Amino acid sequence: MLREFRLPDVGEGLTEAEIVKWHVAPGDSVKINQTIVEIETAKAVVELPCPYEGTVSGLMVGEGQTVDVGTPIISIEDGEAGDASAAGREALADDMVPGVRNAAPEAAPAKEERQPVLVGYGVKTSATRRRPRKQAAPAVSVPPAAVSVPPSAVSAPPVAPVAAAPVAPAIAAAGAVGAQGNGSATSARARVLAKPPVRKLAKDLGVDLATLTGTGPQGSITRADVEAAVAAPAPAATAVRREAGVREERIPVRGVRKATAQAMVASAFSAPHVTEWLQVDVTETMEAVRRLRTLPEFAEVKVSPLLLVAKALITAVKRHPMVNATWTGEEIVVKHYVNLGIAAATDRGLIVPNVKDADAMSLPELARALGELTERARAGKCRPAELSGGTITITNVGVFGVDAGTPILNPGEVAILAIGQIRDMPWVVDGQLAVRKVTTLALSFDHRVVDGELGSYVLRDVGAMLEDPLRMLAWS
Repeated sequence: MLREFRLPDVGEGLTEAEIVKWHVAPGDSVKINQTIVEIETAKAVVELPCPYEGTVSGLMVGEGQTVDVGTPIISIEDGEAGDASAAGREALADDMVPGVRNAAPEAAPAKEERQPVLVGYGVKTSATRRRPRKQAAPAVSVPPAAVSVPPSAVSAPPVAPVAAAPVAPAIAAAGAVGAQGNGSATSARARVLAKPPVRKLAKDLGVDLATLTGTGPQGSITRADVEAAVAAPAPAATAVRREAGVREERIPVRGVRKATAQAMVASAFSAPHVTEWLQVDVTETMEAVRRLRTLPEFAEVKVSPLLLVAKALITAVKRHPMVNATWTGEEIVVKHYVNLGIAAATDRGLIVPNVKDADAMSLPELARALGELTERARAGKCRPAELSGGTITITNVGVFGVDAGTPILNPGEVAILAIGQIRDMPWVVDGQLAVRKVTTLALSFDHRVVDGELGSYVLRDVGAMLEDPLRMLAWS
């Protein structure tokens, strides 16, 4: 029996995702829970397991394409008898697939196949079902320019297109839809398949939906189709650019970068930011890092100055709990635990995964957790749970060779600490000029919760502990 696997909701009500990389091709045999595809949501890159066993019949969405949750992305021939009941098939899937559950309401008819989704996530149980749309028109080929963006126009490294992979089986040209009925332009627009957010986007960008070829289910117009239409140059302009060379590129804002942009704008214009600065002599911290690297407890973990900066901030939070809080508008929620966020720059944009309960960890445990977290962040493999629930954040701008920056608060938090590069500078020690290891700290905070006095105390304490790491033991 031919089955379609639909894009699941992988957490927090996300509505769409981009197909990053297929791990299977038509004709491949797949097993239950085998990783078949990587998708990028607004949170991170997630690997999806296969809920069925059988042979891949077709890939219904190409790499680089953004589709809505619920869209069929792959079809699998499982070899079961065609008259087997849906209930029996689902019972078999439930027994054989740990980590995959069905998402449809229990009252669904026995003949209706339900969509498996990832464990711990799923479509909302209150979501209503839409009756299937009628086939809009026979499948037609879609010009590549209408559904893709040149590899040079995206921030992430380009990935190879799916070879011999059919696009959604019912793709229809908008013009074919409009040709039915009375043939008027108004009638054509009315029959174009597109969701209200896509229609609004097209209206804002001045795109006529009736002129587009849809790449979504049943030939519906997607956000990617509208964005591609805006980015696509006119034929004459294309000829000129091909002769003169590319002078501009357009990069679609989507996935992690889009979510980050929205969060940063919301933070910058909703929370009153204040930033304070402090230059610190961290010569003793650098010596402590060198000595820690020689200890057997740290033999298999990475020890960097960030470890002691993190420990110093955690200790300062214990001394000043109000800096580890959330402003809700009606109340201030003070967190008596520290989920320490570490800002990480990736090819797909800025993400801020966090170490849960970092305040309860020993120094070797914290070093190991930070190392594993940064590795997953760089590889784009952070779990959704690691990208939410942070309470306070560190951003290390020094790795880029700059002295300091003005960090923007991570939404939901009231403080963020930036650390600049550590470099040799002239410094007065005991009345004598000396060359020391110096860095600049910058603490941004939400002035609705943290006033200037509290912010200064926190920054001063962090600086004091980095000047003399023994203070961490005295103040912990």
